Amino acid sequence: MSSHTDNTPESDSESINFFDPAAAAHPQPVFERLRKQCPVGNAVPGGAVCISRYDDVLFALRHPEIFSAVMPAGLIGNVRPLIPLHVDPPEQVKYRKFLDPLFSNKNVLKMEKDVREIASNLVSRFADEDGCEFNSAFAIPYPSTVFLRLMGLPEDDLEYFLGLKNAIIRPEADSPQQEVKIRNETGQEIYAYFDKFLDKLEKSPRDDLLSLFITAEVGGERMSREEVLDICYLFLLGGLDTVTSTLGCMVSYLAQHADRRQSLLDDPALLESAIEEMLRWETPVVQVVRTLTQDHTMGGVELKKGDAVTLVLGSANTDDEQFANAQEVNFERTPNKHIAFGGGPHRCLGSHLSRMELRVALEEFHKRVPEYAIKQGETPVYSHAIREVTYLPLQFGEGQK
Repeated sequence: MSSHTDNTPESDSESINFFDPAAAAHPQPVFERLRKQCPVGNAVPGGAVCISRYDDVLFALRHPEIFSAVMPAGLIGNVRPLIPLHVDPPEQVKYRKFLDPLFSNKNVLKMEKDVREIASNLVSRFADEDGCEFNSAFAIPYPSTVFLRLMGLPEDDLEYFLGLKNAIIRPEADSPQQEVKIRNETGQEIYAYFDKFLDKLEKSPRDDLLSLFITAEVGGERMSREEVLDICYLFLLGGLDTVTSTLGCMVSYLAQHADRRQSLLDDPALLESAIEEMLRWETPVVQVVRTLTQDHTMGGVELKKGDAVTLVLGSANTDDEQFANAQEVNFERTPNKHIAFGGGPHRCLGSHLSRMELRVALEEFHKRVPEYAIKQGETPVYSHAIREVTYLPLQFGEGQK
């Protein structure tokens, strides 16, 4: 039995670099190497402990009493744990009991008409052109507009919100120290914005989520201003980033695989299962972090209390031990027990909303733009960690197959 520091690739030439742009664009071979060379341990000498096999990752997600989601404040500019993401059961349960029904499939489907109108209006702006840069034309404004309307935030402030989100998730910095500084300053700005906005809503409440948060009771007590702010902070990051990232990855895949795209045009009933398969294959939220609350042995490796570990969801979702022909994309795969939305008590709160937004987006886009490909001479640009296609130039038309 070994400690986690012993379980690393044997040479620098075998080191696994998650930050390589090529790995961000095509991470599946990197995941395969990780599972084979270092299923539990340091993928890079001196780096975090990675857990990469499906069964191990799912076990960790389902056992927060061992693998805690509680993170130190300040990692992403926050001064307190973000609710409910950084709170473990049993405390977390009261927040999920309040929030889960708001994002139930039943409630989400009530929003579909308005969401479809947003998608259709955006597509109409570029559908008759020769192409578009999909990220800026659709993948960013579409889910962002849905989120702002749901929360009751002013749509005119979208660029400002996107700037805040990017400064937290992808700060443009020359050093780790500068990244921390940017995140801390941005975090204070986020708190200040919502604090001022909530003051206005207390005087004039409306029919939106933020107004509901102000008066809601959780666990029999009204939430404090700090609790509401911590939920708002999390929602801003999640609401403005994850669907954008997921949609961009999916459209990039379909643009590069004309046969798969054509299968959806030929049989629209395939779309929902295709979305699940692309969630598995692309997995935009590549990894999540947990902290050991006690010593634990996994895969013959001794993990120590206090160790920070990275659960590599992207690797788990391409594990041949769990998925038959895992390295092939199969739009008819069943069952498809991917964990792109995580698992256990911290499973993504907005999974139903995300699925509906993705389905509506692809339906409306394909209705007006059935044929598209990557613009000739161009290459999509992917970010790492949370995989977003930051630059996705498309050409429209049947001739671009």
